[in-house]
Amino acid sequence: SLFGLTVPVDVEIRFNGQDQRKQIEAKVDKDRKEKFPLYFDGETVAGKINIRVRDGKKVEHNGIKVEFVGSIELFYDRGNHYEFRTIQQELAMPGELRNTTTFDFEFKNVEKQYESYHGINVKLRYFVRVTVMRRLADVVKEQDIWVHSYVMPADGNNSIKMEVGIEDCLHIEFEYNKSRYHLKDVIVGKIYFLLVRIKIKHMELSIIRRETTGAPPNQYNESETITKFEIMDGAPVRGETIPIRLFLGGFELTPTFRDVNMKFSARYYLNLVLVDEENRRYFKQQEITIFRRQVDDEVVDGQGMLQHS
Repeated sequence: SLFGLTVPVDVEIRFNGQDQRKQIEAKVDKDRKEKFPLYFDGETVAGKINIRVRDGKKVEHNGIKVEFVGSIELFYDRGNHYEFRTIQQELAMPGELRNTTTFDFEFKNVEKQYESYHGINVKLRYFVRVTVMRRLADVVKEQDIWVHSYVMPADGNNSIKMEVGIEDCLHIEFEYNKSRYHLKDVIVGKIYFLLVRIKIKHMELSIIRRETTGAPPNQYNESETITKFEIMDGAPVRGETIPIRLFLGGFELTPTFRDVNMKFSARYYLNLVLVDEENRRYFKQQEITIFRRQVDDEVVDGQGMLQHS
C-alpha cells in the first residue's frame, strides 16, 4: 500500500470441472508442494474469471485480457521468462468496474507440446494469466495447470550390454534388458564377473537425474540421486552373476527431457559403483530413456477396475 496504491480488485480463476479433474502434486520450492489440475496436449482449457471490486468503489481500467501461457523459467536468469506459447483473448474494452463481474474464457484444443517440469534450476509452466490494465499499475493474476505428455521414444529399445574393467585387475560384463523404460517399468539386468583380482567390498546401483540448463558459457549442470541401493555385499569370485531387478514405480521420476526449446535437458543414468576394501570407487554410467505411457496415469477404483483420470 505504498503511497496508498493498494490493489483495488480481487481476481479469481476457476477452471471448468476443476473439482472433478485429477490433481497432480508437485514441488514448487524446496519445502513446499502444491496441487495442480491435470491437462493433456490438445485439450481445451476453459473456465470463469471472477473480478470483485473492493469496498464497493468503482475501478477504471484500460481493458481486461486473458492469456494461456507456456513458459520456461531459468532460476539463474530470473528476470527473463521464455514464453514459448502465448494465446490471448480480450475480455473487456476500457471502462469501469462497479461490482463483481464474471467472464468466461476458452482456449480450444490448445497445443501443449512439452510436459510440465519443476527441477533444480528450471521450471516449465503452463498457466492462465488475467491482466486488468490500469494507468498506474496493472493487476495480474496467474493460475497454473499441470500437463502430461505421452510421447513414445522414436527409435528401438535394444538391451544394453557392455564390458568394463581395469587391465589385469577387474573385468565385468553388465547387461540391462532395455534402454527405454516407462515410469512404472522394471529394470532387469545382471552383472557377470569375468576377472576379479581386487578385493571388492560391495556394489551399488543408483539412478541419477542430470539437469542441464542454458547454453555455454552460461550453462549449469546439476545432478541428483533419485535412489541408491546395494546389489552385492562381499567379495565376488570369477564366474559369479549378480541379478538386478529395480521397480521404478516407487520413485519420483519424470520423462526424459532433451533440449527443450533449446533451454534445458533432464536425462537419466544408471550408475553402477563398485567399492573395494580401501574404499576406492569404480563406476560406470549408462544413459537410459524414461517415457510416460497413458496407462501410467490410470487409477484403480473401489471395485479394482482400472479407470483413466
